[in-house]
Amino acid sequence: MNTTSRTTSRDTRIYIAGHRGLAGSALLRAMQRRGYRNIVTRSHTELDLTDQSATRAFFQTERPDCVMLAAAKVGGILANDTFPAEFLEINLAIQHNVIHEAWRAGVTRLLFLGSSCIYPRDCPQPIREEYLLTGPLEATNRAYAIAKIAGVEMCRAYNRQYGTRYIAAMPTNLYGPGDNYDLSTSHVLPALIRKMHEAKIADAPEVVIWGTGTPRREFLHSDDMADACTFLIELDDTRAAPLFDTELPLVNVGCGEDVSILELAAIVREIVGYQRRIVLDRSKPDGTPRKLLDITRLRKLGWAPRISLVDGITRTYREFAGAMPS
Repeated sequence: MNTTSRTTSRDTRIYIAGHRGLAGSALLRAMQRRGYRNIVTRSHTELDLTDQSATRAFFQTERPDCVMLAAAKVGGILANDTFPAEFLEINLAIQHNVIHEAWRAGVTRLLFLGSSCIYPRDCPQPIREEYLLTGPLEATNRAYAIAKIAGVEMCRAYNRQYGTRYIAAMPTNLYGPGDNYDLSTSHVLPALIRKMHEAKIADAPEVVIWGTGTPRREFLHSDDMADACTFLIELDDTRAAPLFDTELPLVNVGCGEDVSILELAAIVREIVGYQRRIVLDRSKPDGTPRKLLDITRLRKLGWAPRISLVDGITRTYREFAGAMPS
């Protein structure tokens, strides 16, 4: 049913699933900047990707040539730990429906966006792609991680059985335009931005952050992530061959540098202009001790990040502050 695409062109019909989220909106901006003229999008209201029959009808009608799968249920440590069933069930359904129906419709190229949480909690650092499934997962987001691992395996299985060229891209912690600043569901960086901003406005004496402050995390601006993903989807088969010569068509997407949570809080405090104390709530969980991706595979293909952490947070805070009611 499928034939392998050699290249993409600006007229390639590309479906971006999840185009309103942090990752998907960045993908949409990147593809538009590159001059793609035939981009297909659907909001959740227009198309529920957990509905297999609706997803099948969409693919049979629209017939995209290429899919960028960024649709997912996502959240921070609290949300993942509180609602594991939803994180597992919803993400499994989205991935299964999109990947399978894309294949049935003859899609030639697909990029699946996962997460660095797929790797074992205590694996060696920096994390190489081959460390997948070599140890236990972090307990607080195990359900989400297992769902994303299933997506990676779907790409591998369809490539092996059907000769497709589906790639699983594993980005590190993302931030940028369209991020989630709800403190009950957000990730650490947008949560810190909101906490510091509100503390500055209220002249609060302190900002409390979870855990010991010692876990180390890597952060990538969503525009850099999108640039990497469009770079991957545009690779011709010769340049992309190293991805498919390995057991897994998996590639890490990161910046290759990390900071501790306490260091991150200090950076955000300075950018926001909050001048009071940071207090650690050591009764709260830390999560994985360290997550730093090895991006050697992506660098060898010819891509490198361009937005520094300080510049990225500065840009993101300006966008956040500008959107707040005065």
